[in-house]
Amino acid sequence: MPDIRRLEHMINALFKWFEARNEVFPDAPPEKPPETLLAFIVHYAKPFWPTLLASSVLAVTIALIEVSLFAFVGSLVDWLTEADRSTFWQEHKTWLVAMSVLVLVALPFVKLLYETAVHQGLLGNFAMRTRWQAHRYVLRQSMEFFQNDFAGRVATKVMQTSIGVRDTVMKVTEVMLYVGVYFTAAMVLFATSDLRLTAPMIIWLSAYLVVLRYFVPKLKHISMEQADVRSLVTGRVVDSYTNISTVKMFAHADREDRYAREGLEAFLDNVYRQMRLSTLLTVTLNTLNAILLFSVAALSIYLWSIEAVTTGAIAFAVGLVLRLQGMSQYILWETWALFENIGVVQDGINTIARDREIVDAPDAGTLEVSRGRIEYRNLRFNYGKDREDVNDGVIAGLSLDIAPGEKVGLVGRSGAGKSTLVSLLLRFYDLDDGQILIDGQNIAHVTQDSLRANIGMVTQDTSLLHRSVIENIRYGNPDATRDDVITAAKRAHAHDFIGDLEDMKGNRGYDAQVGERGIKLSGGQRQRVAIARVLLKDAPVLVLDEATSALDSEVEAAIQESLANLMDGKTVIAIAHRLSTIAAMDRLIVMDQGHIIEQGTHEELISRAGLYASLWERQSGGFLARSEAAE
Repeated sequence: MPDIRRLEHMINALFKWFEARNEVFPDAPPEKPPETLLAFIVHYAKPFWPTLLASSVLAVTIALIEVSLFAFVGSLVDWLTEADRSTFWQEHKTWLVAMSVLVLVALPFVKLLYETAVHQGLLGNFAMRTRWQAHRYVLRQSMEFFQNDFAGRVATKVMQTSIGVRDTVMKVTEVMLYVGVYFTAAMVLFATSDLRLTAPMIIWLSAYLVVLRYFVPKLKHISMEQADVRSLVTGRVVDSYTNISTVKMFAHADREDRYAREGLEAFLDNVYRQMRLSTLLTVTLNTLNAILLFSVAALSIYLWSIEAVTTGAIAFAVGLVLRLQGMSQYILWETWALFENIGVVQDGINTIARDREIVDAPDAGTLEVSRGRIEYRNLRFNYGKDREDVNDGVIAGLSLDIAPGEKVGLVGRSGAGKSTLVSLLLRFYDLDDGQILIDGQNIAHVTQDSLRANIGMVTQDTSLLHRSVIENIRYGNPDATRDDVITAAKRAHAHDFIGDLEDMKGNRGYDAQVGERGIKLSGGQRQRVAIARVLLKDAPVLVLDEATSALDSEVEAAIQESLANLMDGKTVIAIAHRLSTIAAMDRLIVMDQGHIIEQGTHEELISRAGLYASLWERQSGGFLARSEAAE
């Protein structure tokens, strides 16, 4: 028993050694991966070259040992044919013992090392590190990047591509190398028996390469299409699941069925084409293998009949051909899988290896906010679209100075540019022209993380992470204690309903999961959790984009006091369609078609009888008429 435990300990130590050869989750910021196939693969494979080299050497060693066993079988047949039973052991004892050690000890040990290098060193670590690096790079793409694609499709690309890179590298460096050594050694052994035996092999190899040359490009093209269609189908299904409340609200399950079916039918069409190609390729290869077996067997018998080769040569030649027949199927599918993976990787490159549109300047510093002064200087922005007139665009020649600690409300019709102005402050997009300064620091010259760390924001469309309540609130300050979280929740009037929450796993209160995008909570509850999160963040600049729109009047009245406390000492920009919620701001900015057309206090704007006064008159129960104000 102690010996068995010692052996288990040694094997586990070997496993751990290979598992620890590479750092799977490096902290260094990920670089942009190259956009060409070979460079992209090398980029992610570089840390694993030592392990890949070791596994390749071991694969070659195994191939040589296995081929030598076929040669030994041929020799054994010759020995048995000619030997005297009484002296056979004595004459061949050394070779028999050596081959026994090779089969029982050396080969299993080399295979143990090979399997350990592959399974412990590569299969898990390679794909996981690639996922980690690709995910970190993609996560820092611009808002527009994610707005233009399915989230599920992007995630699928990251997951598929990581496996594709790993399998491509391993098949090239190990499988093909193993097969190449095996075939070359077989040719050498055939030649040592009789050079003529190599002729069927050469003809078969030539025909095999022609077949691959014809079929493989078609496989590659289909595989690329399939990778894209597969991720598209996943994106469609995830889109339906993510918006399940909307699907059920409009009773459109049948419509979503059709939406998914369109994608699945395209996927199935691709699969049919792939399987047709597979059948043709398999039948062609089986025909070539049958011809090879017949040719080698017939030629071997003929050469034996003219005493050119021995009986043992026939045995190992036919045995080796049978082995190569099995391997030819293996080579075929490995080649198929190789080009399928290449197709997956090539498709993934189009998503993963894109340049980031919003990047920190090379000399970007950390934003230091001491007062909170915000200056918009001659801003021009049109979401990257061309404009005929420089004065056209979502934001056109806008300038605005917000004093430290000033509370500003943004008012205007839909499309006036209010939310865009806030998005530009957070640098979700880069300006076409102009500058935005915070305490005299151009936000284009500071890091995005330090910029957003100094701005707290509550939006109308509150989205929570599919995590616990406490994790969602603590997102505002990861170092906050549980007591800090509870205090913030109480200030946001969220503590009472949080205590009644319970998820399907039995977690209660602050430990309960809120569901994807916070779907288990009502709109008002999500809004209060979001307010608690920003309260905990306590940033010097505060942005409120319809922050209380999802609250009922009673709860809103209770939270107004908390918001007033939150705004104290901060520079505030608030957007609200319910004008009564921002009427008491220090200054109201009225926007229309990307321009500031009015500004002043509520009383001043009412007295001017302009757009603001018109909007105020259209109020019904405190809301702008929907035709004018929904944004």
